[in-house]
Amino acid sequence: MFRTLQRGPQDRRGWLGISGRLLLLLLAGAGLRPLAAADPPRVRVLTYNIHHGEGADGKVDLPRLAAVISRCAPDVVALQEVDVGTRRAHGVDQAAELGRLTGLHAVFGQAMDVDGGQYGEALLSRWPLEAVEVHALPCDEQSEPRCVVAARVVPPDRPAFVFAGTHLEHARAPLRLCQAGKVSSKLAPAPAPRVIVAGDFNDTPPSPTLLVLRRHWTDASDGQWQPTWPAHEPRDTLDYVLYRPATAWRVVEVQVIQEPIASDHRPLLAVLEMLTTP
Repeated sequence: MFRTLQRGPQDRRGWLGISGRLLLLLLAGAGLRPLAAADPPRVRVLTYNIHHGEGADGKVDLPRLAAVISRCAPDVVALQEVDVGTRRAHGVDQAAELGRLTGLHAVFGQAMDVDGGQYGEALLSRWPLEAVEVHALPCDEQSEPRCVVAARVVPPDRPAFVFAGTHLEHARAPLRLCQAGKVSSKLAPAPAPRVIVAGDFNDTPPSPTLLVLRRHWTDASDGQWQPTWPAHEPRDTLDYVLYRPATAWRVVEVQVIQEPIASDHRPLLAVLEMLTTP
């Protein structure tokens, strides 16, 4: 005659404890670790001056640029020198096309009219972009108009944040310094406590431009700057990812992507971890 053994609660707890230990041993043996339930979410931020799509070989090649962007698996992207409907871009809306090619949401911020179309900044995001605003930066008759494009990013599984992209004056340091001072004031009333601004600031880390910006922002590359321009043999650090408040983010990784052909800049990737709500 057979009897069915009945396990009590204490026996079940012992069996579950043994099973859990076995699982941990198997994961360790495979070089894996169990996911922590409370791992802080991360945001992969890419900034890329795309030179209106034209690479070092003189070809306007948006699929090539889209492939570079996609390889970085970004969550949000700030693009500079973006054309919409210009003759040199063959009438293409580059912001919309790069969004289509990468499968990301896209918005465009016009800085100026040029070559039969528009020229400015674009944002790409794998999450919806809301409350898009374009802020003109100071300029004069001797300089190209510049702007900041900003949007509220709304992930479904983490806090919302504001993401902005900009491209500062390239030739005249006093104007560039003035524009840098305006970036913070333009983004001050942002509708979310966390803000990231990324772009081509056209100046080096010890410059007055970056010193002004670092009064209000934390530089993701701080102390570990890498050159981003010119793409074929970089010698100057011109591209940055900044964030605030400092207590809301932790830098996990920053790297310049080794891409010498697709544009005249190399893209910069920063991985930021979201900390507790500031």
